Amino acid sequence: MAIGRRRDFAALLDELISEDIEHAGGASASLNSLDYLSVAEELHSGRINFTDRRAQVEYGEHQTPEPAKPVEPEVMAAEPPPAPPLTTDPDEIARELGLGGTIEPRLLDRLRREFAFRNHPDRVPAHLRANAMMRMQVANMLIDEAKRGRFRPRGSGEARA
Repeated sequence: MAIGRRRDFAALLDELISEDIEHAGGASASLNSLDYLSVAEELHSGRINFTDRRAQVEYGEHQTPEPAKPVEPEVMAAEPPPAPPLTTDPDEIARELGLGGTIEPRLLDRLRREFAFRNHPDRVPAHLRANAMMRMQVANMLIDEAKRGRFRPRGSGEARA
């Protein structure tokens, strides 16, 4: 490699590759004549169509199949049934939130975040998302009522506004 000459990056790479090939004793001229800009232009030209399906096929052709693992009957039977949806009853959600009496707005914000962390639709299985969305809406409504000072637990003699 010549020191002190000004070269572009592609020329430097070509020179390094050719030196590596010389040291290895091989002769691969195709690596030295690669024009990186023409490759980039070809990829961006639109003449090459590489769809997701084609990528999957290409990827699958070059993979070695893994040996199938025997499935034990006990493991298949041990899967628990899907969890039932949680309640959307406002009184139950208020109890779960710990709403009752007067609570500082800062604490209400923390309760909202903690409830969302446990119950947000993005954090539950797909079959429970509609239920989780309803639970979040009820919890948000209850916390908003508590922030406005209108939240009254049922049985306190006053109706919710």
